[in-house]
Amino acid sequence: MASQEPDTRAILNAETAKIGWQELERHFARGAVITVDRSLDLIEVGARIINDDKPTVEQWLQEDQIRRTTSDEARRWSDTGTELWCVVVAPWVLVQEPAQGC
Repeated sequence: MASQEPDTRAILNAETAKIGWQELERHFARGAVITVDRSLDLIEVGARIINDDKPTVEQWLQEDQIRRTTSDEARRWSDTGTELWCVVVAPWVLVQEPAQGC
């Protein structure tokens, strides 16, 4: 499995883009948007989910480093026209706020 991980990361990196919240709202409405804390690497989170690394993903969930996007976050991003880093890891859409100044 380790030999697949670099390919997974490369694919996820190529599929990652900044997207306006308006384009993500329909995914939020179906409960598929996951917020990734800025302290984590978005690509790493996606790779761990794809590779079914349950212990790590469960730890992140317990520590609130990844979570279903809240209504408050959605409202704030909608009100401010925020663009988020985004990558699809079906059935989830992982999003992360850009670092300050990016």
